[in-house]
Amino acid sequence: MKALSVRQPWVHHIFHDDKDVENRKWETNYRGDVLIHSSKSFDGPAADKRSFLINHPHETFGAIVGIVEIIDCVSDMDSDWFNGPYGFVLRNPRLINPLPCKGMLGFFTPDIDFSQIRPIEDAA
Repeated sequence: MKALSVRQPWVHHIFHDDKDVENRKWETNYRGDVLIHSSKSFDGPAADKRSFLINHPHETFGAIVGIVEIIDCVSDMDSDWFNGPYGFVLRNPRLINPLPCKGMLGFFTPDIDFSQIRPIEDAA
């Protein structure tokens, strides 16, 4: 299964706030499930990162944290989350037990033990 690196706080919004699109500068024809890798870096100023970590102390960085289905790639969308120029339309987000790994640009095959992918409710 392929993976896609996404920076916080956007990963949090995908899995907790119904973020239904991942904005990119490039198009894709890929459709189907993709692992979401939470990047080590944060998208925003240091003050925003500090506030995010205070409010969400258990959020993970530098790991595969979930699975989401990409159902389309659009250049316009009626969503508060869309700002383009392209958007990967997302549905069915599922958190998993985090699996540390290094991220990459674009879609990539993560260096993880795929047999360890477990839904978060089964992680304990």
